[in-house]
Amino acid sequence: MTTFKSTHHTVRKMVIKLGGSTLEGLNEAFFRNFKALQDQGIQLIITHGGGPAINRELAAANIQSQTVNGLRVTNEEMIEIVQSTLIGKVNPALVHELNAAGIDSVGLNGFDQTLLESEYLDYETYKYVGKVKSVNVNLLNTLTESGIVPVIACIGATKDGHALNINGDTVASEIALAVGADRLLLVTDVAGIRIKDEFQTEATPNLIKQWIDEGDIYGGMIPKVQGALNCLESGIPSVQIVNETLTGTTILSEELVK
Repeated sequence: MTTFKSTHHTVRKMVIKLGGSTLEGLNEAFFRNFKALQDQGIQLIITHGGGPAINRELAAANIQSQTVNGLRVTNEEMIEIVQSTLIGKVNPALVHELNAAGIDSVGLNGFDQTLLESEYLDYETYKYVGKVKSVNVNLLNTLTESGIVPVIACIGATKDGHALNINGDTVASEIALAVGADRLLLVTDVAGIRIKDEFQTEATPNLIKQWIDEGDIYGGMIPKVQGALNCLESGIPSVQIVNETLTGTTILSEELVK
């Protein structure tokens, strides 16, 4: 079990991103780990996607989807399905599980008090896919300071009320930066970064760049580590890529390692 101690100060805020595939296999131990973090006085914010659930709904509606640069191209018909699946199904199910585990939580999305004011990333290429323009930090702080965990579906809202599909890792890192989190936790279906069949407990940006160059990091792990590096560059002290037992790789900025 990874310990979450910051080198310089007590961890106060942690943003946790639950990947779509992980969401479908959460167990009691997973929620106990969350409760333990909360009991240490850490304020939690959870963001989630829902890829597998969206894929099932699109298949049922006979809609093909394609990805460009790792992002799902989302047309008008698809954004309605993405929005209703994430906000109407995935989010309430997760909130229910958290509340049942004794973790007071509330479901949110980009429309709630303009939580995630967003704009089109590139309409020509991706259609209804967004990027975050601003985060309603006051809303999140009000909830976390009251001991309530915000559980945020990755749907943004434009100024004129259009829903936009936003990459889950992007939402997590934007929220982590906005609230000044000490930690960003990317929960995925692997126990962190594996190099030559061995999982790494710690990594640095320089090591990661070396592992990518040497071909040791490849495939789906590349966007994960690149997202982590962007967060470190923007000032989050450490990012962790972990599995559902919260075991994995801690990526620290070079300054913290020296």
